[in-house]
Amino acid sequence: MRYLYYPGCSLEGTALEYNGSTRHVMKALGAELVELEDWTCCGASAAEPTSFLLSMVLGARNLALGEKMGIQGDILIPCSACYLNLKRVEENVKQDRGILARVNMALEKEDLEYDGAGKARHLLDILTTDFNPARIRARVKHGLSGLRVAPYYGCQCLRPYHIFDDPEDPKSMEPIILALGADIHSWSMGAKCCGAALMTTKNDVGLELTGTILEAAQGADCIVTVCPMCQMNLETYQDRISKIRGKRLHISVLYLPQLLGLAFGLSGKDLMLNHNLALTGDFRHKILHLTQRSEL
Repeated sequence: MRYLYYPGCSLEGTALEYNGSTRHVMKALGAELVELEDWTCCGASAAEPTSFLLSMVLGARNLALGEKMGIQGDILIPCSACYLNLKRVEENVKQDRGILARVNMALEKEDLEYDGAGKARHLLDILTTDFNPARIRARVKHGLSGLRVAPYYGCQCLRPYHIFDDPEDPKSMEPIILALGADIHSWSMGAKCCGAALMTTKNDVGLELTGTILEAAQGADCIVTVCPMCQMNLETYQDRISKIRGKRLHISVLYLPQLLGLAFGLSGKDLMLNHNLALTGDFRHKILHLTQRSEL
């Protein structure tokens, strides 16, 4: 299988480990990733409040680059915000061809044109839909039996577009986790908001939202995410939230492809585990035992 690959800005900055582990895991599964040439920012959360057209053009530019490359394949996007922004372009031009005309008028400056054919897909969608559990299980070298995992989806890969999972009760990570031999931590927080950028604008609200997730995850060995913003909030504020709530709420937080890579026998260097901010000693010890490693 071949996919065009749009890493997005976070995966070349604060989420390097998501980028590295995604590339290595997809290769291990037999997929080829072809990075979009000259890709640029999707607009993140700042473009749309500034200009709706700008938010459309920034996403459409990257979709148009994929079309220009002439390579058959969907665009794989690990970052949930990037996925949402590019998916929003797809959906808007389907509903209003006038938007497509305005977008292409702007893209003419770079000799680009978007015809609406490019398909943006989230990494989780591709892992869930294109690689069934049996195929993932066949790649496992070290089963993660006894490891209890809390799957955390966040908001943007699920809402508002109901493409591959139920946004109110998501389950798409569960067959993947079970295929690795791990257990599912039973909870109802998988699709609850972590606070996202509220951590910088309304910090008390962000801390409350993230704290509720961390508290609900107690009893699990780790939380697994598919979003750089969610990962950052869940990792970065554990000390502060523990102090506020008067209890120890530290837990390991990994990206989903990192968990896959551990079961696949990929090295800690390939998975860039040294970049994770929250890996507890108990988790490290358990993984070393399960995967028969000398170090992570």
